[in-house]
Amino acid sequence: MLNTRKLQRIVKGFANHRRIQIMELLENEPDISLSDISRKLKINLKTASEHTRRLTFSGLITKRYKARDVIHAVTDLGKDILTFLRKLE
Repeated sequence: MLNTRKLQRIVKGFANHRRIQIMELLENEPDISLSDISRKLKINLKTASEHTRRLTFSGLITKRYKARDVIHAVTDLGKDILTFLRKLE
């Protein structure tokens, strides 16, 4: 039986064009900081922070601290979602 609550959390995690862009960026450039994400996608730092928070909550990206920076990377689940989305395209 499907865990519908978990699936809902995952789907809500990537149900935004900016979050999909962030996952694609992290797939191509793993281990970049929030400020790099903001700069490369030309979005506000606060907006980038909220999107990465939601992606992390959904298990689609990870965060780790490196000195004063928060470094992000796409998870295996996130890579699977990107593959799925490319098939839908």
